Amino acid sequence: MADLFDPVRLGGFTLANRIVMAPMTRSRADAQGVINASAARYYAARAGAGLIVSEGVNVDPMSNAFDRAPGLWTRAQIDGWRPVVEAVHAEGGLIVAQLWHGGRASARGLLGGREPLSPSGVNDDLGALQVWGLLANGAYVRIAATHSRAMTASEIAATVDAYRVAAAHAREAGFDGVEIHGANGYLIPQFLSPTTNRRTDAYGGDAHGRALFLREVVAAVTDAVPPDRVGLRLSPFATYNDVRDPDPADTNGSLASWLAGAGLAYLHLADTNAWTGAPDYDRLLALFRPLYPGPLIVNGGLTPERAAAIVAEGEAEAVAFGRPFLANPDLPARIRAGGPYNAPRSIGVYGGDEAGYTDYPTLAAGQANRTR
Repeated sequence: MADLFDPVRLGGFTLANRIVMAPMTRSRADAQGVINASAARYYAARAGAGLIVSEGVNVDPMSNAFDRAPGLWTRAQIDGWRPVVEAVHAEGGLIVAQLWHGGRASARGLLGGREPLSPSGVNDDLGALQVWGLLANGAYVRIAATHSRAMTASEIAATVDAYRVAAAHAREAGFDGVEIHGANGYLIPQFLSPTTNRRTDAYGGDAHGRALFLREVVAAVTDAVPPDRVGLRLSPFATYNDVRDPDPADTNGSLASWLAGAGLAYLHLADTNAWTGAPDYDRLLALFRPLYPGPLIVNGGLTPERAAAIVAEGEAEAVAFGRPFLANPDLPARIRAGGPYNAPRSIGVYGGDEAGYTDYPTLAAGQANRTR
């Protein structure tokens, strides 16, 4: 039986252990989308993970669900990421950039006054969308989503190409690969759902048509990065950002079969509803495992004990942790030791300075303090 601390190969990645750091938005870039300098310390402290998936990185200026999220479309953004990646590598870690587009989950105030883009301009549920902004007084708060408009064919093509460019920029910055963010109700799931995608062209209709945008994104990204260095994150049952897919099994069944032949490094399944106490882990595994024989990473509200059982039983090749990594930079060491674990604090989750970002103590630091 496999152990959490056994190495594993996911496509072109060889992980030293099976503990993955999940992507977590921290919203500490500047107004131009350049990642903060202290991100190098934040990520390097977590390099004990078998693989780090970065916070979501906007692929172009029209992708912005969270104010002050970083990007990868300008020279300054590439240069900002380079020392972050170098710091992780100096600690022996691996890191991939998660490529993100918020689609309709945004607001004009985050997009220079422009309307958010979406597959079909569905706007009957704006109150359900998660959009966050930084106030002038420094408070980071949820703000109102604003009406989106349906993308033109040329805008779809430009957005697909933005993923390709961002992937190429990730490699230029030194990332070991990329993960495509296809989860949590952002642009890719908006295309996949028949509720938010009501198009009558090639990008709409049945499950195959609605998946065309994702297939084109995968093709574009793998044109810039070898397929075995590309992962994909999906959350078929997530209620977050309200895609309201009436038949996730139909939508994702044919997609899973296609992904089986796409040659990607891994599929990252996010049990997003577990955040609110309604896990879908069993449904996720039942949907994808029979159709997708490639490496799986699973994520969502899992304890270290449950993670160890998942790996030991061969349900997935690796397990990703989010909030536990936020509060415990040395999470693998703490899991090996059986704890103790720092509890996440509410301060500094999104935006701010070092508080709640780089100031969580390691196990070694805590032991040193107790011996003084």
